[in-house]
Amino acid sequence: MDVLPGSLLINRIMKKINVLLAVCAIFILAACKEENEKPKVIYENSNKAKPASAKSDPAQIEIADLPIQITGTDVLIHPVGDLRVNDKGQYSSGGSDVSFTISNYNEFEITGYLRNLKFQKTDSDSINVLTKKPVLIQTATYLKSVSDKLKKQYLVYTLADMDTNKDGQLDGGDIKSLYISTIDGKEFQKLSADFEELIDWKLVEGVNRLYFRTMEDTNKNGEFDKKDVLHYNMLDFTTKEWKVSAYNPM
Repeated sequence: MDVLPGSLLINRIMKKINVLLAVCAIFILAACKEENEKPKVIYENSNKAKPASAKSDPAQIEIADLPIQITGTDVLIHPVGDLRVNDKGQYSSGGSDVSFTISNYNEFEITGYLRNLKFQKTDSDSINVLTKKPVLIQTATYLKSVSDKLKKQYLVYTLADMDTNKDGQLDGGDIKSLYISTIDGKEFQKLSADFEELIDWKLVEGVNRLYFRTMEDTNKNGEFDKKDVLHYNMLDFTTKEWKVSAYNPM
């Protein structure tokens, strides 16, 4: 029986240890990934899911950004969001650096993770709130071409309005929905169906129609994947009422 030199034996042992460590790391990463990837919808025991109310975080402080006036409108929009206080008592709005900015505005669109929007006519001191129910607004887009052609001023919103994954808060892990309102925040109305994930939306300016797609979790596994059903919807701004109609391009 041949005896390996000490250095060669140590090298072989180290290689085996490295292989074992790599395998363990793969299993740990897979477990962490599985734990972090929570389903977007957690259903109740009953056949129909019920939305859970999101709890407020005592570590968050509500603040408002300076008002935004969209060109061509007579309304000031006040974005409202959370300013988080960390363990050291320092203020932060999402990052490690201190920042009191909770929204961004660019090309007729307000973005951020906002708890509400408040509206004020430029000739008034009165301020009205968009909604009294918990929401997390990600975008608010002014439909300028509809205003130019039809003289109707609207805002379209993408937001979360239900704690669908039941983690006790409204965040990016919940279903995204599509809403609309007038430029002053009135007639705030949901366009997408409950428990359907908004995929995308598009304004086709030539026909003054808003098209959007949603996905329904038809197999009720809490996730949105290729086994589920896409819904195609449109809203015609030339009509008197906001009425969402289904269409089938397939």
